[in-house]
Amino acid sequence: MDGKKSKNVITAKAQEVEGLTLDWKGWLRVHGPRLLLFARQQTRGNHDAEDVFQDALVKLAKKVEEGTFVGGQEAWMPFLYTQIRREAIDRGRKDDRRRKRESRVVEDEVGLNTLESGDWFVDGDSHGERAEMLEAALKELPEKFSEVIVMKLWGERTFDEIGNALDISLHTAASRYRYGLEALRKKLAAARIRGDI
Repeated sequence: MDGKKSKNVITAKAQEVEGLTLDWKGWLRVHGPRLLLFARQQTRGNHDAEDVFQDALVKLAKKVEEGTFVGGQEAWMPFLYTQIRREAIDRGRKDDRRRKRESRVVEDEVGLNTLESGDWFVDGDSHGERAEMLEAALKELPEKFSEVIVMKLWGERTFDEIGNALDISLHTAASRYRYGLEALRKKLAAARIRGDI
């Protein structure tokens, strides 16, 4: 008898889960289009809307599956409206931060290209204030980096020539140049953020 009882309980639970799945599909068929429309209004594009809608549905499904969702099926709509809005706000913020980072990288690359052009210290240069800032930033770098940068950019020396002059290998000279430029780029990026350049 105990075996029959446990078998009936298992069958009842399976029917509940199966019924929930069928209700979920039917519910989603009825309410999905209006929730997706709401997601489109909250986001910057259709792909973002679909992603936001899906993320909100996944959160709801997890809560229902874990048994932590408060309320029945009638509470799904309010939850999803709120969750879609939150997901859209988070996605918008992430996109904005990503765009700012990408913009900074492009600006740094442009600044680096200008730096590598070598015309910063030419007499009568229009970059007077920038040249002073660059010179100050170079002085803050460890000497092993700044001397290689100066010899390469303004001395127009090859890495082999720099290596011979400093008694280091050309690979070490190239490595110091790269590390030095990266450190210099970070210093100049901080100045750019402050609005100094």
